[in-house]
Amino acid sequence: MLYQVYEAQRSLMEPFAEFALASSKWLSNPISPLSQTPWAQRVSAYYDLLYRLGKDYEKPSFGIQSIQIRDNDIAIKEYCEIDKPFCELVRFKRFSDKAETLAQLHNDPAVLVVAPLSGHYATLLRDTVKQLLVDHKVYITDWKNARLVPMSEGEFHLDDYVNYIQSFIRHIQSTQGHCHVISVCQPTVPVLAAISLMASRGETLPLSMTLMGGPIDATKSPTAVNNLAMNKSFEWFENNVIYRVPANFPGAGRRVYPGFLQHAGFVAMNPNRHLNSHYDYFKDLIKGDDASAEQHRQFYDEYNAVLDMDADYYLETISTVFQEFKLVKGTWDVKSETGEIERVRPQDIEGCGLLTIEGELDDISGSGQTKAALKLCSSIEAQDKSHYEVKGAGHYGIFSGRRWREKVYPEVKAFIQAHQKSTSGARIKSSKSKAGLGSSKATQHRAVTSDR
Repeated sequence: MLYQVYEAQRSLMEPFAEFALASSKWLSNPISPLSQTPWAQRVSAYYDLLYRLGKDYEKPSFGIQSIQIRDNDIAIKEYCEIDKPFCELVRFKRFSDKAETLAQLHNDPAVLVVAPLSGHYATLLRDTVKQLLVDHKVYITDWKNARLVPMSEGEFHLDDYVNYIQSFIRHIQSTQGHCHVISVCQPTVPVLAAISLMASRGETLPLSMTLMGGPIDATKSPTAVNNLAMNKSFEWFENNVIYRVPANFPGAGRRVYPGFLQHAGFVAMNPNRHLNSHYDYFKDLIKGDDASAEQHRQFYDEYNAVLDMDADYYLETISTVFQEFKLVKGTWDVKSETGEIERVRPQDIEGCGLLTIEGELDDISGSGQTKAALKLCSSIEAQDKSHYEVKGAGHYGIFSGRRWREKVYPEVKAFIQAHQKSTSGARIKSSKSKAGLGSSKATQHRAVTSDR
C-alpha cells in the first residue's frame, strides 16, 4: 500500500506545487504591480522553493545539441538504435559539413557507455557522454522506468541485464567493426560478467573495458551502502522495499523497488547537505544570484528524477553482488538468451584491455572494490591491465565535473587509444562468435555528413 499512498499524496500536492510556481512568477514578473513591493522578492523565493520541494521530477533530457571538436562546431543528434522492453541503446551521432573533419570522426573508436540501473536515469552521465564525444563514437544504455513497462513484457532479471549488454556489444561490433566498453558504478559487475561469458563462448570481445567505481568485490572496504545490503536478509528487502505499481501507470501491478524509496535513501545518507543546499538556493533567489540558483536547479532536476526498478533484478543484484559475492567466489551462473546456464569465468578473458578507476574519497564503492577485477581477469596480459585512483574525488567526481574532464578522461582516452586496432585484429576464438554479428555492408549507405 505504501506506493499507492505515496502516489495519492503526490497527486494531492501537484496543484499546490503549480500554485506555488504561478505565485512565484507573478511576484517576480517586472510588469506585475506586486513585484515592486519590498517583500516581493523574498516571498517569490519562498514560493519557488515550495514548488521545487513539491513538484514531480520527470526524466531529464541529455540536451547535448553540439560540441566543439578541434575548433569546429559539431552537431549532435540523439536517437534510439535498439529498443528493448527495459532499455534503449541510444546513439549520439556527430554531424559536420567539413570533409576533413568527417574523415577524422569516422576513424574515432566506438564506445558503449553502460549506465547504472540503480535509481537515477542515464542522463546522470551527461558530462561523461559529452566529453567522450570529442574523441569517440558514443552509445549509451538508457534504462526505462519499470513502472512504464507493461506486465505483458514479462519480468526483468539480472540475467537479462547481462544478456542486454552482450546484444548491444554485438550490435556495435557488427556496425562499427569494433567496440570499447565503459561502465560506471553498478554495471561494472554485469559488464564483467557479460564479457566473461562472451570470452568463454569464444566470441569477439570488446577491445577494452573500463570499470569505474563499481562493487566488483563488495567485501573490500565496505561502505554504508554495502553494509545495509550485507546486514539485512534477502527476505527483509523483499518484504520491506518491494511494492506493486499503482493502477494509473502502464506497468500497473508490476513488482518494483520504487524510485521514491531509493531517493529517500539517497537523501538520508547526508540530510544536512541537502538542507543547507536548499537554504543556499533560497538565499541566492533573494540576492538575485541567478547563476548559482540555476546550478542548483540543474543539479536537483537530475538528482530528484528517479525510476523504479523491477523487483527481480533488484533483489537478485542484492543477493548476487552484496550478500553471496558470487562473482569473486566463482559461483555465479547466468541464463543465456537461449536458456542455457553458463558459469561466469573472468579468467577466460583474453585480448581485451582492462582499466579500473576508483575515487580516493568514494563513499559508495569503497577502495579496492573495483580494482579487484584486475586479479579476477588473470588471463589478461599485465601490460593490458591498469588501475587509476583519482585523488580527492568522490563517487560522482570520477565521471562528472572538473576531475572527470581534467584527470579521469585523459586516462580513459589514452587507454582506449592504446587498445584501438583494426577490425581484422579482433580476436575470435571459435565459430561460436558468429552469433549476433551482422554484415559490414550495413555501414556502406550512411549519410556522408555523419560519423557513421
